Amino acid sequence: MYVQTQITPNPNSLKFLPGKSVSSVGPIEINNKNSINNDLVNNILSVNGVVSVFLSEDFISVNKNENYEWEDLKHIIISFINEFYSNGNDVVISQDPKKINIDTSSVEGQIIKILETKIRPAVARDGGDIKFKEFKNGIVRVELQGACSGCPSAALTLKQGVQNLLCHYIPEVKEVEAV
Repeated sequence: MYVQTQITPNPNSLKFLPGKSVSSVGPIEINNKNSINNDLVNNILSVNGVVSVFLSEDFISVNKNENYEWEDLKHIIISFINEFYSNGNDVVISQDPKKINIDTSSVEGQIIKILETKIRPAVARDGGDIKFKEFKNGIVRVELQGACSGCPSAALTLKQGVQNLLCHYIPEVKEVEAV
C-alpha cells in the first residue's frame, strides 16, 4: 500500500491519502486520544508534535505543533496508516452516519445546504472541514476543522469565500465568523 501525502494551505497540517475509505460517519476531528477507542488515531496522536487528527471520507489530515518538522513526523504516521490497513481493517471509523433531514425552507437550513454542497467539498480538498454552529442576528458562526483550524489563510477563506457565497445566496446573512 502506498500512502500519499499532500500539502495544505496550513503549514502545520498535512493531508494523508491512503487510497482507502477512512470515515463512513462523516468528518470528525479528534485532539484527545482518550476521547476515542481507535488504535490508528491513538497511535498518531501519541507521536510527539501531533496535536490533532481529522478524518474525512477518504483522507486523514494531521495537525502538528509548529515546533516540529514534517520530515520528522511524516514517516511514522505513514507507517501507522500502512500497519492499520495491512492488518485487514477496511475503514478507520465505520458506523452508519446519522443523516439529518435539513429543512431548506428555513434560513438555517439554506445555510447548512450551501455549506454542505458548495463549501465543504472545496474545504475538504485542502484537508479540512467546516461545520455550521449557529445563525443569529445576520451572523453565521462556523467551526473550522482539520487543516483549516489554525490555517493562516482561514480568515481570508471565511470572508472572501464563505461569507461572499452565503451573502450572495441568502440575503439575511450579513457576516460569517469562526468560533
